[in-house]
Amino acid sequence: MEDLGAKVSYLALAVGTRVYDVDSAPVGVVEHVIADEQADILHGVIVAPPKPYRSHRFAHREQIADLYERGVVLSVPGAELHEPREDTPAREVEAAGDDPVQVGLRRAWEWLSRPR
Repeated sequence: MEDLGAKVSYLALAVGTRVYDVDSAPVGVVEHVIADEQADILHGVIVAPPKPYRSHRFAHREQIADLYERGVVLSVPGAELHEPREDTPAREVEAAGDDPVQVGLRRAWEWLSRPR
């Protein structure tokens, strides 16, 4: 893995920053940071995989070990990242309540599916 630079806040994390899993394997790049800046809470990041592989993935804050100027290091293997899905049954969303992973996944899906 290359020199990742100094540690940074999620507020300074740039789109296009490389994402590495716990074993230093490249997973993709930061597509978007999901956060509630008013409450100063990082929910996670949407990771765009290298083309032509798979779809976007969501790394929940608990799956992120460190944020650096030139890299995000996960605390899990890349295969453990969730895929934001449109078809999550309403009962699962209601049952999840305030589960932080589900909240982050919902926000990730909302960002991915909004018109551009």
